[in-house]
Amino acid sequence: MADRTEIVIHPVSPRGGRKVTAHVLGVDADLGRAFTPADVSEFLRRAGLEDVDLSEDGPIRWEGGGPEVWTRDI
Repeated sequence: MADRTEIVIHPVSPRGGRKVTAHVLGVDADLGRAFTPADVSEFLRRAGLEDVDLSEDGPIRWEGGGPEVWTRDI
């Protein structure tokens, strides 16, 4: 079975922003803390994962809300 790339955008943290992680070729990597979809795109570009669909229908697993959620509901 071939290893597949998995990208996870975690829920908004208490400090703000969303942690972005990737599992690529058997390696887990913390790509950074994103505050906007543009941040996610830049982290993915730097990781060599350009042109990734950021929608909820794309290859990203959005936890705690989709690409429109960037603040915590208190």
